[in-house]
Amino acid sequence: MLHKVSIAGLTMDPTSNTPIIILKSDKDDHTIPIWIGLLEATSIVSALQNIKFDRPMTHDLFKNFFDTLNIKVTKIEVCDLKDNTFYARIHLVAGDATAFDMDARPSDAIAIAVRTGAPIFVDEKVIEKSGVPAGQVEVLDESEEGKKWAEYLEKLSPDDFGKYKV
Repeated sequence: MLHKVSIAGLTMDPTSNTPIIILKSDKDDHTIPIWIGLLEATSIVSALQNIKFDRPMTHDLFKNFFDTLNIKVTKIEVCDLKDNTFYARIHLVAGDATAFDMDARPSDAIAIAVRTGAPIFVDEKVIEKSGVPAGQVEVLDESEEGKKWAEYLEKLSPDDFGKYKV
């Protein structure tokens, strides 16, 4: 089963200085944090903030390509999580109503979704593997560093996930 999600925000991992995109279920309080690259975070933020560049960025180029060939992005699906790696599919329909999908990194798929207005979905199995319902924190790493992270994550609220500026 697919769950529609929205971008709740972008934040930085304080330890690795890696951007994290936070997806939040539209129906409940499940959140899915996905660590992404700085370039992809920049692309997502620039699209969310309607920042235009003189030359097209990679995701803009894909959108222009889709528009030129009359291809519509119907949805983005974060479809799996294996060995701490998220997987996504971009679902498309060509002008003659031929439906197809493509494998993509979630960060690239989300950057394209933001540009095309396509809805973002997360498969239930991904939510089960990655999302922790509010108030339920399970500490797997009993080291001091693990306990610090568990405490940090437990205290986060949705308001803490602001959009950071690149």
